[in-house]
Amino acid sequence: MPRLSERDKPLRIMTTPPHLSDRSRLPIQHPEYRYPPTKNPYGEKIKEFADLIFSDNDTETRRNEWRSSFRDAQASLKKTNRRKLHVEVGCNGGHVILEWAARNPAEAYIGLDWKFKQIYRGGEKAHSRGLKNLLFFRANLTRLKYMFAPGEIDCLYLYFPDPWAKKSQWKNRSITAESLRELRPLLAEGGIFHIKTDHAGYFEWMKEAFSHVGDAWKIERITDDLHAGNPNASALKIPEVTLFERLFIKDQIPIHSAWLKAI
Repeated sequence: MPRLSERDKPLRIMTTPPHLSDRSRLPIQHPEYRYPPTKNPYGEKIKEFADLIFSDNDTETRRNEWRSSFRDAQASLKKTNRRKLHVEVGCNGGHVILEWAARNPAEAYIGLDWKFKQIYRGGEKAHSRGLKNLLFFRANLTRLKYMFAPGEIDCLYLYFPDPWAKKSQWKNRSITAESLRELRPLLAEGGIFHIKTDHAGYFEWMKEAFSHVGDAWKIERITDDLHAGNPNASALKIPEVTLFERLFIKDQIPIHSAWLKAI
């Protein structure tokens, strides 16, 4: 049988596994997932504040080292070996966490949101106010375990997450028994996870999730009307309430809230 020349041999189609080529096609929970490039103009603008805004997989590069990543880290180490670390998920433009950081310079704060523009606005305000104990992350909540090491967070906050009200959307809800178990190792023992929502149906869903994780979380406090009995609730200002919360109070919509303690 005559030998085929190199020119006559059939071409071999080499396919590269997703983890070696486009890892943005992997499930977002996958360890090797990479955020895809963005055309959002604020994706470029946030680089103006490279010392206080981390985006996409850069938020996963200093796991267990975030306390030493703040601009005032050296000064804080002279006062305490371990400053308290607060993380607000869904921080929007940082309205609440900016005020927390300004009022508590001895503690450290990280605000996380999915929207480039909001994170840019937060970073811009932090820079103009000279806040060195505050960082912002543009990232997805589902990758929190890749951003923080076990026990790295002291206080976690989730205020008014999307309720995904339609039954077909419930699978997208942030709070489930599974997600609570995944979050628990990230908090130091005794750490607090504070949640607020205006959606009664979602809060009932949360309560059901809480009932399945009693070995990991203790309910410190829970209420279906956070501001009940406060005749001056409408006068509350940021950071005691969020921007959304002020609107809900004005419209007399009850705020449901829970404080979970890591055990």
